[in-house]
Amino acid sequence: MHPMIRRREAVEATVQRFVGKAYAPGVHDCARLAAFTLRQMGHKVPLLKGARYRTEAGGLKALRRLGFSDLAEAVDALGLVRIAPASALPGDIVALDVEGATGFGCALTVACGNGRVLGFMGGVCAPLEPAAFVAAWRV
Repeated sequence: MHPMIRRREAVEATVQRFVGKAYAPGVHDCARLAAFTLRQMGHKVPLLKGARYRTEAGGLKALRRLGFSDLAEAVDALGLVRIAPASALPGDIVALDVEGATGFGCALTVACGNGRVLGFMGGVCAPLEPAAFVAAWRV
């Protein structure tokens, strides 16, 4: 299978699972969104194995318990290569600078193509046009 077809199928599966879902820490949040896409692309995500939380404070506590200061550091630990956000292909992970990410350092999103990403904004998962990037990783 061509790699771009695999990427497109992974993004489509992520869209089917997350778009329109209300933000719910530990169930529908940016870490679960990125992890689902990584699994669709054939990567293992051992960091979330056994991590259970139901609040943002609980998620931050779980992140700290794993030894990470922010989400970008946790993604780096997966061994993914950092890239320029502008070169993100569908299925790549893109970290955005958002006000509500206090403690987490950023919000993780998934590149959809045409400069759009899939992420949580306003309490619901939807395609977004990002304004401020923190980092991006090739999946």
